[in-house]
Amino acid sequence: MNMRKRALLSVYDKTGIVDLAKFLSDNNFDIISSGGTKKRLDENGIGTISIESITGFPEMLDGRVKTLHPKILAGVLAKRTTDHEKQLCANKIIAIDVIVVNLYPFDETIKKENCTIKEAIEQIDIGGPTLLRSAAKNHEYTTVLSSPDQYKLFKSNYSENNGDTSLQFRKKCAVKVFQKTSQYDALIADYLAGDTSELENYPPTISFHGRKVQDLRYGENPHQQAAFYAFGESLPLGDFQQFHGKELSYNNILDLNAALSIITEFSDKVSVILKHSNPCGAGIGDTINEAFQKALSTDPLSAFGGIIGFNDLVDLETAESISKSFFECIFAPGYSEEALGKLQKKKNLRLIAFDPNIKDSFSDEIRIVHGGFLTQNKDAGNIDIRSCEIVSKRKPSDVEFQALDFSWKIVKHVKSNAIVFAKKDRLIGVGAGQMSRVDSTELAITKATNAGLSTKGTVVASDAFFPFKDAIESLAKAGATAIIQPGGSIRDEEVIKAANENNIAMVFTKMRHFKH
Repeated sequence: MNMRKRALLSVYDKTGIVDLAKFLSDNNFDIISSGGTKKRLDENGIGTISIESITGFPEMLDGRVKTLHPKILAGVLAKRTTDHEKQLCANKIIAIDVIVVNLYPFDETIKKENCTIKEAIEQIDIGGPTLLRSAAKNHEYTTVLSSPDQYKLFKSNYSENNGDTSLQFRKKCAVKVFQKTSQYDALIADYLAGDTSELENYPPTISFHGRKVQDLRYGENPHQQAAFYAFGESLPLGDFQQFHGKELSYNNILDLNAALSIITEFSDKVSVILKHSNPCGAGIGDTINEAFQKALSTDPLSAFGGIIGFNDLVDLETAESISKSFFECIFAPGYSEEALGKLQKKKNLRLIAFDPNIKDSFSDEIRIVHGGFLTQNKDAGNIDIRSCEIVSKRKPSDVEFQALDFSWKIVKHVKSNAIVFAKKDRLIGVGAGQMSRVDSTELAITKATNAGLSTKGTVVASDAFFPFKDAIESLAKAGATAIIQPGGSIRDEEVIKAANENNIAMVFTKMRHFKH
């Protein structure tokens, strides 16, 4: 048998490949290569052996077939045992010790505007995953590198182990291969399923993949470990960027996600303040600062230490207003230079920017339960308030319709049972997460009163129907003039009667917005 070692290099991403090949050559490796990789190495004076010279077959079918051959795969999969070595020798095959392969950029291809199905299919790598999985299976004897960020680690590990890699290193590399190829396959399956009706009804099996963005200090509580993952190559939360402040925490990320969901509901300049994923303030205005002031006035006590979301650029005036109180994070499409300068004076304040044009690449929601998970499409339901059924004798006024529209967009994002009092441009009181709708109603009234706000002349939105008239009577006593709710209770007539008796306009949406 030939005592020289062999390495197979076939990469799409050629970052660092020349330096790695030089290292291998200097350490007495014969290098097998093909296509663009071979050309790059030859141009840099690194001797290579072509795939064709080993297999005896030319590259075929526009490059679809080149490495899928027994003389390659047997060399990758062979154990270093007497039996396997005899079989290699009998068939004039030499074992391959190091495999360096990365995959066609399927993810990048399908993100391109107007990408066709034919273009996407041509970027489905076949030989690459086969080589990677073969080498990973045989990691007891074979080292497999699937990403340029492993090259430096390989060189140091190889040097430290006197001309070999450690089994622990090889096993880590193998694990990365199976993680990468499973992610690759899931991405392709999701893309192809997008053209089938099966996806709409949820298939018998489902897969999804994540790429770690960062480790987190801890989860919801310090004794819990946590990490942040992204679907695909783009960053989540609107391709977010952090400009300043401490690292994001688990709870911060949940609140930022809630903020993004709310602010993207509005075309007007809007500001929302969140605590524990619930909006405790929201407002719209002619300027973003005006919107923020209205949001802050809803519940200044709860706003302390909260997260602020904006759907427009944060300017200096707004930054000065924000600086007067303590907040954890600011989340906006961008910041003026002056605003950044002002806000960066607060050492720990996290300043996050997002791209409002980024579309969510994962349209379903997933919730883990013991031993499984639930999935559903997102609650993207929006309705034209003015086209809803008016069930009361009195129709809402134009101003009330504006307020009903605002409140319906907000209540959708409040934990059930959800009640919100609002005017056309601001949130007045919020009742969230209570066990009864009456409790939520009373909590919303108390919140508004504690903030020095009047509920007189407000409208009310409820995420689900009112089962009894008692909540309507409480709303009337608080001064509400219009109510928007899904309807559908067996006591709807009783509830409508209570609204009419108190001259309250009532609109049925026939759409529920439970948020557990």
